[in-house]
Amino acid sequence: MIKITSQFDSGNIDVIAADDPTNIRLTIRKDNNSDFYQWFHFRLVSTEDVEHVLRLENCGESAYPLGWKNYQAVASYDRETWFRVDTHFDGKVLEIRHQPEFRSMYFAYFAPYSYERHQDLLHEAQMSDLVELVDLGATLDGRDMSLLVVGEPEPNKKNIWITARQHPGESMAEWFVEGLLERLLDEDDAVAKTLLQHAVFYIVPNMNPDGSVRGHLRTNAAGANLNREWQNPTMARSPEVFLVRQKMLDVGVDMFLDIHGDENIPYNFVAGSEGVPSFNERIRGLQEHFKAAWLQASPDFQTTHGYPIDAPGKANMTLGTTWVGDQFNCLAYTVEMPFKDNDNLPDPVFGWSDVRSSQFGRDVLTAVLAVVKDI
Repeated sequence: MIKITSQFDSGNIDVIAADDPTNIRLTIRKDNNSDFYQWFHFRLVSTEDVEHVLRLENCGESAYPLGWKNYQAVASYDRETWFRVDTHFDGKVLEIRHQPEFRSMYFAYFAPYSYERHQDLLHEAQMSDLVELVDLGATLDGRDMSLLVVGEPEPNKKNIWITARQHPGESMAEWFVEGLLERLLDEDDAVAKTLLQHAVFYIVPNMNPDGSVRGHLRTNAAGANLNREWQNPTMARSPEVFLVRQKMLDVGVDMFLDIHGDENIPYNFVAGSEGVPSFNERIRGLQEHFKAAWLQASPDFQTTHGYPIDAPGKANMTLGTTWVGDQFNCLAYTVEMPFKDNDNLPDPVFGWSDVRSSQFGRDVLTAVLAVVKDI
């Protein structure tokens, strides 16, 4: 007996055939009202004591087919520990091979971050005297857009904004925020205590709750890529960006980190706002100081590999980092983590993981501390 299901939070798979464990044929569903697809998450139930071969047959036409090169899918028996499994891509079909040790197991593109865990994160955080949980409004599916304000706002303090998961399939971004929050709320951590003397943090752990629950890779319920909506968001198409942007305009921004995952590049890196009209030497200096501090804080960070730097005046102003960086003339970075592994420090069992993403979030606070007085 073989059964494959995805009728759960962030589930995504369609079954073509599942009667032969050595040739289970599957396809990934597209995001709603969009041609984007790459995220998958499904459950396999099987009584067959053989190696199972799962063939995702439409991966060659997915959003980022180069992302499948040297990629290994993740799997879990308990939905807590996610490990890498034997995966191959022939240019068209992604083939996963694994002999289950238990009757039921899960497969996913990356370790999922559930909506239930998201709610736990918000409400555990609000139990701290340092935190206010703010309801910004609702998404198109009626879910809450939630903001965590960490620290006591004062006129002389800096406003540091952190957003994650504009692209819902990039679940490592919310794992990053979870680690960052754990450290920031640790009253025995000297870095956190010092930061909160100088700054207030405005944190949106999940910019795209609808897409996350729907099992989307890149878009919200309407099929909008939120990280292309920052110039002219609307409540009809991109309320998530509209509401967060409105709050930013109300309180101001002195530093912005937008947390993402990259399908192709097997390294952690940042992308800045060099191409925006207001970019200047002050911002360039802050960028260099921040990157140098993060290099010292974490061997998982590097500056050799990443995206090409935009030429002056050539930035795409619809992106969160470029719009915020230009609007507030502030230090603004997109943080990218891999779906594959960090090739500088590879881990053959887990690859780049939820645990390492969380630690990376903790480590970034040391780099923020290095620049907080100058931003």
